[in-house]
Amino acid sequence: LPHHVRWIDFLDGHFEAGMLKKGYDKELDEYTGQKSGLGDWLAMRSRDTYLTHTAFYMASGRCVAYIARKVGLSAVEERGMALARKIQERIAHLYLKNGKDNFDFPRGSASHTPGPEMSLVSRIVPGEKRCVVLKNWFRRSGHTWPGDEEMRFLREVSEEDKEALVATKEISKRGNQWAMGWSQWQGFNEGIFAIRYSMKALSDMGFHNVALRKANGFGFATPEYMMGHNATTMWESWWRSEDLYSRNHPMLGAVAEWMSSSAAGVSYYPTTTGARKMLFWPRFPNSAATLEYASATQGTIKGDYSIAWRFEDLPADKSKYDSAKVKVRVRMLVPPGGEAVVLSPVFKSHKTTASLSTATIFPDLVNAKLSAIKECKRRRKARLGFPYSWEYDRSAKKWHKRVSRKAIGTPCESYLFHSSLDKTEWSKEMDITSTYAQRNDQPIALGITILPGLHEILFNDWPLEEEVEGSGRIGSIPEYYNSNDHGPYCKDSSTFEWQIDDGTHII
Repeated sequence: LPHHVRWIDFLDGHFEAGMLKKGYDKELDEYTGQKSGLGDWLAMRSRDTYLTHTAFYMASGRCVAYIARKVGLSAVEERGMALARKIQERIAHLYLKNGKDNFDFPRGSASHTPGPEMSLVSRIVPGEKRCVVLKNWFRRSGHTWPGDEEMRFLREVSEEDKEALVATKEISKRGNQWAMGWSQWQGFNEGIFAIRYSMKALSDMGFHNVALRKANGFGFATPEYMMGHNATTMWESWWRSEDLYSRNHPMLGAVAEWMSSSAAGVSYYPTTTGARKMLFWPRFPNSAATLEYASATQGTIKGDYSIAWRFEDLPADKSKYDSAKVKVRVRMLVPPGGEAVVLSPVFKSHKTTASLSTATIFPDLVNAKLSAIKECKRRRKARLGFPYSWEYDRSAKKWHKRVSRKAIGTPCESYLFHSSLDKTEWSKEMDITSTYAQRNDQPIALGITILPGLHEILFNDWPLEEEVEGSGRIGSIPEYYNSNDHGPYCKDSSTFEWQIDDGTHII
């Protein structure tokens, strides 16, 4: 800790002068973005380097205060908090002074990254401005991309395949040329930092459906694009690179953390230390056509915490996957000595009910896991995963689409739903509808606490609905920025300010 204190003392004495020397004027009146420093590296957008520099300076103060609280050094805690608040207030002042409520630097045009997502997640945006900043975030849109490899690809693809790409809106005109495009809401444009913040902000603020759409998007600057070009590992950049950027680099891999914490729903409880307490917060898509089930396991010193959810009673007619009422079954495993808080998505219908039960006799989960692994290996061997790849004919100098399923991407259900557990004996269902049916400015602590064991929540009459389309693949989402209802999460005053025991939202 003394070294951390010396670091923030150094920053406090030299940061402002150093920023001025680098060309960042104090009120950002001349700043137009992307000066010295990497910032949100390898994003599709230009980078707001001032925001990343200053936000991580704030985080240094928060880290010192956080550690000092844990070891009981109140004077150091106060110094860290004072510095963090000073920097937070400076950012808020500068990024709201344009009067547009989009949390952008004064001369910005909502075109740099990070956008407001980092400041929403890190509790930098003032609480009273959070809903309107969230609303205006949905005004952002994507753009066409002039990258060399992508433009060459379009010159070397058949007219038939090009027409198919036009039909799916993966390509559009850039001047008089066809070009691929990166998307704000149906793919990725963020770099090394903002991927985490965009996905977390969307899921935690009640727009998990949009986060799923980003992760599940197709075309340029998506995981689908990488796998379509035979990737089995993450690339260093969203664009294809044959000579510079790595094809095996986890830099853009923050989406993987979101998959377990949000798409499945298991993460550290924000104020825990040493993973003594976990958070189960499953969130579901609007439509079952987007995702039918998800699961994840998080290892801790206490043992494994696991979660799995799935839609049940889905209609045989998949055209009704965005209109039917279904059941959602969630199973959660808490290891011996563990503890977890369970949150629920906001109910969309007053007819939805929820009940909680616990296994009265602990089932044979070891056998269930081994059997599930064996079944998943069988499915992968059958190549039930990603369905195609783009191949290059060197002699003809042409790209063509080859339909051939792969092992990668093969879906497998969790061991918590393995058939060997069908005869598990459960306690009498406890009605928990009232806990989750209304969330009017309720703090996160009002979730249900569960102790070691296997637990199950059943949601009945869960309504499915169409996904929000927005104005196109590289467009914005007017359905949200023209609405005055942005759900209860942005209005939750218990999360307006960063709390000193919260290790999740330091930055």
